[in-house]
Amino acid sequence: MDKRALLEVIALDPQDAVAAQAGGADRLELVTDMAADGLTPPRAVFAAIRAAVDIPLRVMLRSADGFAAGDVTALCEEAAALRAEGAEEFVLGFLTPDGQPDLDAVAALAEAIDGCRWTFHRAIDRAADRDALRKELSAAAGTAGLDTYLTAGSAQGVDAGMRTLLAEQARTAAGEPGYAPRILVGGGLGLGHLPELRAAGLDAFHIGGAARPAGWSAPVEAAAVRTWREALDRPVAEGV
Repeated sequence: MDKRALLEVIALDPQDAVAAQAGGADRLELVTDMAADGLTPPRAVFAAIRAAVDIPLRVMLRSADGFAAGDVTALCEEAAALRAEGAEEFVLGFLTPDGQPDLDAVAALAEAIDGCRWTFHRAIDRAADRDALRKELSAAAGTAGLDTYLTAGSAQGVDAGMRTLLAEQARTAAGEPGYAPRILVGGGLGLGHLPELRAAGLDAFHIGGAARPAGWSAPVEAAAVRTWREALDRPVAEGV
């Protein structure tokens, strides 16, 4: 039997969270302000969502649009407060102006969340050298807990990044240094991409707008999430 693929859905509030879980989501990414591409949600919203569902939650740590860390001290304080509120998984990732990983900011946040598991988000798709970024993060002190990269393979989305995703999955399967974290595919992901990605061994997928057929001003729809759940639960065809 094929291994069940992970389906992560963006949630902004408890209504989203309940619908996503009802539709078959395995995990939620919690954010606020999608006009800024997803920022750290208020602690009260995290607490309300945690009370509403029983699936894992990954909480965004990001204070402004873009991939600069900004006020790291303030962000670490918010991360510690979320941790104290009960958050156990996080999403973060920062670049320097020249597209290098901001190792100081990442290490500071990783320390603030006290060893919790976390995703390095789509900042990797804007990195000057994504292979170097992976290897630097893997080797850096203070990055414990990094277990996932959220990536489309390209800043332009999965259509443009498909070749990169397949190549990186092959390197993950081969056990190459820097490639141990799981690849979570997201960013312009469509149902039509799934057969090729699944056949290559990719088994984690992230959706946002696809869970909201009426747009970001409308809530997550359980039926839309269920469509993805059913697609991912179909047997994987080899040799696509």
